[in-house]
Formats: sequence, C-alpha cells, structure tokens
Amino acid sequence: MELKPIKQSFSVQYEYQLHFTKDLFHVDNQLFVNIMKGYKDYEAVKLFFVVDKGVADNHPDLLNKISSYCSLYSGNLTCTNTLVIDGGEQSKNHAEYIDLVLKGINENAICRHSFVVVIGGGAVIDMVGYAAAIAHRGVKLIRIPTTVLSQNDSAVGVKNSVNIFKKKNFLGTFAPPYAIINDTDFLATLEQRDWIAGIAEAIKVALIKDGEFFGYIAKHAIALKERQLEPMQYVIYKCAEMHMQHISQGGDPFESGSSRPLDFGHWAAHKLEFMTSYELRHGEAVAKGIALDVTYAQLIGLISEEELRIILDVMKEIGFDLSLPLHSEKEVDQLLAGIEEFREHLGGRLTITLISGLGKKHDVHEIDRSIMKRSIEQLNHQMALK
Repeated sequence: MELKPIKQSFSVQYEYQLHFTKDLFHVDNQLFVNIMKGYKDYEAVKLFFVVDKGVADNHPDLLNKISSYCSLYSGNLTCTNTLVIDGGEQSKNHAEYIDLVLKGINENAICRHSFVVVIGGGAVIDMVGYAAAIAHRGVKLIRIPTTVLSQNDSAVGVKNSVNIFKKKNFLGTFAPPYAIINDTDFLATLEQRDWIAGIAEAIKVALIKDGEFFGYIAKHAIALKERQLEPMQYVIYKCAEMHMQHISQGGDPFESGSSRPLDFGHWAAHKLEFMTSYELRHGEAVAKGIALDVTYAQLIGLISEEELRIILDVMKEIGFDLSLPLHSEKEVDQLLAGIEEFREHLGGRLTITLISGLGKKHDVHEIDRSIMKRSIEQLNHQMALK
C-alpha cells in the first residue's frame, strides 16, 4: 500500500490598529476602555500591565491613573497587577526580565483571552512582546509606546525579540499586537537624544520609499530638533503609516524572503550597538548606519555627491552625530563582520538595501569590503571637518 503525502495549506487573517490620543488614562478618555469593549463587551477583560521604569519615574502619577481608570471602568477592565521593569536595551539582554514577565502572566492567570499591556520604549516592548508570544503559545498584547522611535517604527510592526549570544534580536517571534496606542504626552519627558534618535527611522523609510516625505523632514529639520510637536506628530504618523503599509502590502510580513528594506542602515547599526555595549541608542546607531550606507552608495555610483551631501546635511541639522566610533583596524573588521551576521540572521542570499536616489530603494547582493572601508574613512573624515 502506497502512502501518499498529505498536503494542507491555510491562511490566517491578522488585523490590528494604531490609535492616536493624549492622556490615555485620564478618566474622561474612553479610548482604552472602548478598545477592550471591542474585544469583549459582556464581561471584564483581565489586564496585566508592564511599565518601563523610566516612564514610571518620569510620570509618577501613571500607576495611580491606571488603577483609577480600571476601577472606574471595572465593568469592562480588571487590572490584575502592574509590573515595573527596567527599560533600555538591558531589558533585552538578560533572561531574568523575560522570566519576570512570564511569572507575572502565570501568577495573575493571564490566559489567551486576557491581555498584557506594555507601556515603554521599544526595547521593553520587544521583550514583553516576546514573553507574551511564548506564554500559552501567545497571549494578547497591547503596546503603548512612549518614545519617538517606538511610536513611529518598532512598536507598530509585528516582531518581538530579545538578544542572546551577543547578537541583536537572535530570539524572537512574529506576533502582531491586538492594538497599538500612541499617546503624545509621553513624548514631552524624553531626553533630547531620545527625541532626536527616533527620527532616524523616519529618515530611513523616507529614503527608501518616499522622496517627498524626505523633503518634508529636510524642510522641518530645525523644527524637529527644537521639539516642535506638530511636525513631530506628522513625522511619527507618516512613518508609522508607511511601516504598516509595507507589512500588509509588501507580500512578506513575516520576512520569509531575503530582502528586508525596512532594515536599511541596520546591518551596521546592530553591530555598532553591540560594539558600544549599547551605549548608542538604536536610533543613533541607525543614523550612523544610514550615513555609512549612503556614502557607500555614492562611491559605487548609485547616488550623486549632491544627493549624499543633502542626506548627511539633513541628519546633521537634526542633531545626529554621524561619526563611527572605530579606533583601530580591528574594530573596522569587527564592524564589517556585521554584514555576514545580518545575512545569517535572515538566512538565504545576502540582501542589503541601499538607495539609488531620494526615495528609491535599491537592493544589492554583495558588498565590496574595500569600498566599504573607504566609506568608513570618508564618512569619519567628513564628520571630523564639521
């Protein structure tokens, strides 16, 4: 008797929304409770809150506001507990933080019809999202990002991750959140470097997808640096919109292929973060990675010297330090090792996204290391002359 292979295929529809608001947990703001009603309106939904310590410190009334809000709307919300956890990249570097979240999910009986609500920067959101995705094979997650970078990029995607083996995002899942809520009030307390750092992801998506959007960033560079809220709100909205459109319309939301255009500038950024023991913010490293890759793009003839000058000038005007912290040939070689690590992380053929013009993505499948070394030297030379 011949046993033929049994084949099966199925598709899963994902849907999630990004909401915009101000003072989310003010008792008169019904956005959060309405989101929960949209999931289940016949009984209270159990919630386990995880809050970035830096956010809790800068917003000392936040925990009380969450408690009061849940008490007021107790017919729809049950706050089981609130865990305050250290923020920053360290939260992705140590398994103890994942264990704390998993312990909280277990002890508060958070099931697949309950929610983990994470409030914080991109690193905490990444780590908590990973813990939520592996608990019970996936409990529901609401992300409330509190930095520019997380509101416009890292929190609006479908990825969750932590670092291990000295490699960024080595462990992770693709697990879309139930919803993302951007609250502009959280931006007011950001340090200046965090305010600026998040703009790097907007520059990234503008350079590979929308030259007109890059023109807007260039025109408002000083206003963005000076923390004017209106242009920043537009940059966050536009960047998040383009990111989410790429996920839904790009045909590869879970990155099964070899191209990751949204990681433009990231092969170097990830390595620089590790090499500086994560003293560099992710957005700061991305800015340096973009600067390096557009310099390389100019040296191989993809963009003009004028286009390179425009890009670097805009980033400098916003306030980015684009110099690469490399002090020896050994460190240069260490950085260049990030190219293969980038390929290895995704697998398949090496695919590095560059640009062939403002708003024009261009993938390459090999990097000339001698020219990349020249790019490093040229960029650092230019930054030394500023």
